[in-house]
Amino acid sequence: MTTAAIRTSGLTKRYGHVEVLKDLDLEVTEGEVLGYLGPNGAGKTTTIRLMLGLIGPTRGRAEIFGLDSHRQTVDAHRRLTYVPGEASLWPSLTGFETLHLLGRVRGEVDLPYRDELIGRFDLDPSKKVRAYSKGNRQKVVLIAGLMARPDLLILDEPTSGLDPLMEQAFRHCIHEAKERGQTVFLSSHILSEVEALCDRVGILRAGELVDIGTLADLRHLSALTVEATFDGSVPDLTRIPGVSAVEVEGRVVRCQVAGDVEPLLKVLAFSGVHELLSREPSLEELFLSHYGAGSGDEGVPSDAH
Repeated sequence: MTTAAIRTSGLTKRYGHVEVLKDLDLEVTEGEVLGYLGPNGAGKTTTIRLMLGLIGPTRGRAEIFGLDSHRQTVDAHRRLTYVPGEASLWPSLTGFETLHLLGRVRGEVDLPYRDELIGRFDLDPSKKVRAYSKGNRQKVVLIAGLMARPDLLILDEPTSGLDPLMEQAFRHCIHEAKERGQTVFLSSHILSEVEALCDRVGILRAGELVDIGTLADLRHLSALTVEATFDGSVPDLTRIPGVSAVEVEGRVVRCQVAGDVEPLLKVLAFSGVHELLSREPSLEELFLSHYGAGSGDEGVPSDAH
């Protein structure tokens, strides 16, 4: 039986009377890339701090490869690396000296891979950290995390400050890590990044895991988007079961349909459709189905807590 890379059971963290994480039950299998989404204050960073043993749970348990994160922290950390979204580094050291120091702390580094990563991320390692931009400081911690080739990568907003070209380099590295059998826990507010990289996605809201699954699993949460162009007048679609958000613009109608699409197709078939387009919801649309108007949370998934 394979040990889960990450397992939490009833994991809860309370500050005073406020529960920032509530009874989190989560399992990430070895070799999986899991995306972890949620708006500000949802509890994503709290989850990561509990996994790393940086804070203790109010109740429940977090395990890394079967090791209790709170009681066996040192042993658990031997199996993982953590990349934060904000890099706090030593300003007087060069990039190369910083990587050397972090490598010594980790104890195991793939040196040829480190040098390859320096090239991929276009980092000048001879410069002092104080001279680096935010994006270049982020490159240093990314390289430090990846060069160890750990069993588990825990990434909290890892591409913060990177330009689009460097984001592509990061995605390539994560695909490589997955091919090597490494596990990745990716907390990110960049929905396209999560959609491109992750096997499953977990959605956190107000400290509770409201949904988890593959993108195919989660797409049932949002309606299919349909756009039809007619040769003549546009029929009334508002009375068709499952159809909502109908918008008419000239001879073009856009709507969403949940559930069975057959009633809509029957109406369209007898209405002189010139062109018909349909698509599945994007990850962003799925997210907004949880955090849209009236949800009680901020709709912008740029987390920190």
